[in-house]
Amino acid sequence: MNHSIVIGGALAQKPGFGGHTWQFLQYLLGFKSLGWNVLFLDQLQPEMCIDAAGKKCGIEKSENLRYLFKVMKGFGLEGSCALIYDKGQRYFGLSKSQVLERLKHSVFLLNVMGFINDEEILQHAPRRVFLDTDPGFGQMWHALGLTNLFINHDDYVTIGENIGQPDCTIPTCGIEWITTPQPVALDHWPLQSEVDNGWITSIASWRGAYGPVEYQGKIYGLRVHEFRKFIELPRRSDKPFQLALQIHPAEKPDLTRLAENGWSLVNPAAVAADPWIYRQYIQQCKAELMIAKNMYVQSNSGWFSERSMCYLAGGKPVLAQDTGLARLYPSGEGLLVFSDMEQAASCVESLYQNLERHIRAAREIAEEYFDAKKVLRKLLRKLGI
Repeated sequence: MNHSIVIGGALAQKPGFGGHTWQFLQYLLGFKSLGWNVLFLDQLQPEMCIDAAGKKCGIEKSENLRYLFKVMKGFGLEGSCALIYDKGQRYFGLSKSQVLERLKHSVFLLNVMGFINDEEILQHAPRRVFLDTDPGFGQMWHALGLTNLFINHDDYVTIGENIGQPDCTIPTCGIEWITTPQPVALDHWPLQSEVDNGWITSIASWRGAYGPVEYQGKIYGLRVHEFRKFIELPRRSDKPFQLALQIHPAEKPDLTRLAENGWSLVNPAAVAADPWIYRQYIQQCKAELMIAKNMYVQSNSGWFSERSMCYLAGGKPVLAQDTGLARLYPSGEGLLVFSDMEQAASCVESLYQNLERHIRAAREIAEEYFDAKKVLRKLLRKLGI
């Protein structure tokens, strides 16, 4: 009987991005906790290899390779990963023959954003499952004829839980989407007691890798376009807020406004340098402020951040901008959902008035709705496994 699951994704491309790393670890550790053999499959091109100083180098001395195997070893996955290098010319970790054998005896390849595009790998996978973790962008690009991420797959899973609903404007592209929340491996995210003088924090990019998308007369934007609506929140609430924000120094007007309104900015490279440092930062915070990309909000996608689920797991309440979440999960304790500045300020006030109750409720929500064992069992059922 086949008892392996292969997960494909871009980890080696982003050494030092601890939050991005956890996105893959949640699935690997979650499936492993359910008794599955897991294999993580990555790919890398020579021009992407950098050393610890950020300079171009060969693969053997690259930070990409070092980081990938440090993470895998650190979570007991060192015999469960392979890096396809230079369009399949070389393999690191498991050999090509070992990878193909594991694929042959797997139930499916879970291909995050269709990242693995090696034809031989895709042909050997008995079932190819596309996992959409950035709902709205790929679908609108597809509908506009800009690109097609969805080719060569058999099943389509998305974390945009409202896709297909009448009030969600993300096109389905004729695909029958299977919806799922993201999982959190709760054993690796224990409940933490409140940290004295903890900040309300977030770890985010101001703009990210994609530009806005114009679709059917509307422009679907980025996090910056939503964050500006709430930039006065620290000053309005008179509470300490901190952002581990990836923002370009040229964004001077926004940097000035952030400073004027009381945001403390820290370098995300310092607080998210690896998955352990990232976890420690979250565990030392009081709560999270989750501002979503305009794409997720305006489309009513139902998107919810895996990072926010990590906060909840640690007993850190989440103040979350509504992306259609309010009808998906209970809010009011532990998870506080808002749509405008007045509601956001009210959420902050509630947090400080009832902190102990919010801490307990945050962990309870994580256990009930985002526990990797529950989420992945349900996903497997939806896939007929």
